Amino acid sequence: MARKQGYSGLQIGLHWVVAVLIAAAFITHEDMGRALRSRLESGETGAPLHVWFGIAALVFIALRIVVRAFHGAPPPPAGQPHWADLAAIWGHRVLYLLMIAAPLLGIAAWYGGLRSAGDVHEVVGKALVILAAAHAAVAILHAILRRDGVLTRMVRPQV
Repeated sequence: MARKQGYSGLQIGLHWVVAVLIAAAFITHEDMGRALRSRLESGETGAPLHVWFGIAALVFIALRIVVRAFHGAPPPPAGQPHWADLAAIWGHRVLYLLMIAAPLLGIAAWYGGLRSAGDVHEVVGKALVILAAAHAAVAILHAILRRDGVLTRMVRPQV
């Protein structure tokens, strides 16, 4: 498969949908520990918004992985040091790992009743938000300092 210089409209749309869902899950995570304890004690069946945002994020992340397998990803920007290419590759791999692990752990806690999964979910979720913020900061730095089009690739589809 030939490598493209940018992302497709579908890839860009999925990227931003996942970003919004992760942000929404993070914003709505307060009191989830208490909600889980209450659920385990009372057996209630409802789910707070945080749970639904996490499930939706997992679905869109899975779709994003399938689309990426078919569409590929553009190469790193030219003229970048090798260590920066490696940091980008491994940063994305860890992001994907955390984007999959966080909702799966949350599902194990909420629907499986595994309190320990909830504790790990909280740590993984915070790590995901921190890494996603760093990812955004690096993209902005590319736009401001390097002006190499890295940020533009995730805003404007390849034509």
